[in-house]
Amino acid sequence: MRLSQLAQIGRTPALPLQVQLGTGADAATLTLQSLLRVLPGQRYVGVAQWRGRTVLAKLLVGSKAARHFQRERDGAKLLAEQGLTTPQLLADGLQDAEGGWLLFDYLEGAQSLAELWRQQDAGEQLTPPREALLGTALATIAQLHGRGLWQADLHLDNLLQHHGQLYLIDGGGVLAQTPGQPLALDKVLENLGVLFAQLPPMSEDELEQLLVHYLLANSEHALQLDLLLKEVVKVRRWRLRDYLKKIGRDCSLFSAKVGAFGLLVVRREREAQLQPLLAAPDAYLEQGRQFKGGGAATVAQVELSGQPLLVKRYNIKHLAHWFKRFWRPSRAWHSWREGNRLELLGIATAHPLAVVERRWCWLRGTAYLITEYLPGQDIIAHFAPYLDVTPPLAQLQALDRLFAGLLRERISHGDCKGHNLLWDGANWALIDLDAMRQHSGAGSFKRAYARDRARFLRNWPADSALHQLLDQRLPQVPGTCPERG
Repeated sequence: MRLSQLAQIGRTPALPLQVQLGTGADAATLTLQSLLRVLPGQRYVGVAQWRGRTVLAKLLVGSKAARHFQRERDGAKLLAEQGLTTPQLLADGLQDAEGGWLLFDYLEGAQSLAELWRQQDAGEQLTPPREALLGTALATIAQLHGRGLWQADLHLDNLLQHHGQLYLIDGGGVLAQTPGQPLALDKVLENLGVLFAQLPPMSEDELEQLLVHYLLANSEHALQLDLLLKEVVKVRRWRLRDYLKKIGRDCSLFSAKVGAFGLLVVRREREAQLQPLLAAPDAYLEQGRQFKGGGAATVAQVELSGQPLLVKRYNIKHLAHWFKRFWRPSRAWHSWREGNRLELLGIATAHPLAVVERRWCWLRGTAYLITEYLPGQDIIAHFAPYLDVTPPLAQLQALDRLFAGLLRERISHGDCKGHNLLWDGANWALIDLDAMRQHSGAGSFKRAYARDRARFLRNWPADSALHQLLDQRLPQVPGTCPERG
């Protein structure tokens, strides 16, 4: 296959795939064995065989190939020229009307810091192993900044650990101010803001402690915590807006089919697994373990390939109900959007997998939401033994984190009954997001938060020790709750 033909093979070509690179004496055949990242019609990144060795291949095609090639090669060369640890660029080339290629030394067995972070299985908490991992990352980033470079899309997936060394990858995002001279303070803060905005929210003390690792490797600037926090907030808001645009369109994260007679959006990595359920959700609901049936919604736990999932069908009860619902986004779509919002913001919830809307000429009808199943107890059942004694500190602290997150992001749940908070072993997860809202204004949020707080406390008798303890611990918003003396 010629390189240019990659532009027509779609997202999942049959592998192995042989691609001809170059012409004449320099021509060589590359055998793609696996794909790590695909942007259909533009970029194919994978593990390949080339001239008897294993390489990491970046193949660039389409109308933007020349620009992307130049950016990738320039960034890779900047890293190498400044003495930073990065995979060796073995070969590269750009051919008119065909595309470009960059072949790197393949680091067999390397793991990204993002993978190592997830392996800790600690929810959103900053555990000592995670702190050590971030410390290593910050020391490497400090070296990058010390050489006048920065990674525009800085995240833990762009740092690979291999045989005890940390490698910087993805030259396409590497930019320079003055190579060899320390990066200016504003660029440092901006770039660190990108990193921390993609990590779970941290306290100021935790953030300050982590920055010590950076300063030990690059003490050119005194890093002001308040300025860094402003950058983090700015990037978080941008990332959320950008992410919420993706949850309804076909992209690398989601597979989406939207039309006049239906909507289907599913996480791309789970699409094949979920196909039987997506094809016949009603049949699975009938066979599953029902928690709620009839009325406005039907909810059941179902089994698919040995994995428990939760399916929620939003019913149309009668014609008058349909007239109220058909013209606005379904409650399934609302819950899909808010579940994805919570996940990006680091607030625990059931992992949203897919959303389906039945439509007729764009008029909405029955809709379905599919999420992972959370097996934990709800907070009423979990706290039942502690009505007159203090619950475990870890569970109280997790509740503190949940409400602090809702306050920080100005999110109201809308129905804070105890059955909608589940213990997942490390965090309290919010479910049933039909009425959830992120408020743009402080006034509307204060009123909604006051209702959430009051509804949450009503889960226990007002004269119980548990009610009084939680009333003392739950954060208050000025002007919404009586001040305690």
